Amino acid sequence: MAGHQKEKAVPDEVHQNQILRELYLKELRTQKLNTQYHVNPLRRVRFLNLIHHAAQGPRKKYPETQTESQEIGWDSEPLVNPDRSDRRLNHFKVYNDITLYSAKLWSLGESSVRK
Repeated sequence: MAGHQKEKAVPDEVHQNQILRELYLKELRTQKLNTQYHVNPLRRVRFLNLIHHAAQGPRKKYPETQTESQEIGWDSEPLVNPDRSDRRLNHFKVYNDITLYSAKLWSLGESSVRK
């Protein structure tokens, strides 16, 4: 009796497809899509702190830069006081009659070239 073993029949593609289809339908019957989410009330404070921390800018989160790209704008305070009355740093356009006329003429010439 020990020497007699049944040979397993190799299922063809149709039977394999049928078995897989039955497994798939069985999984679909047991799955339930959960669409209502809520925060655990025992961990609500920790969750809110995490959300507030994520909403902060990188300069408030970290004492120094985390990437090389952040180094570009990390120190955004101006090095010199932006005093608008200081003539050494502020060179405003001054229009006289001649310069106003030439500026208008120049803008008209540019608009005709662009068309």
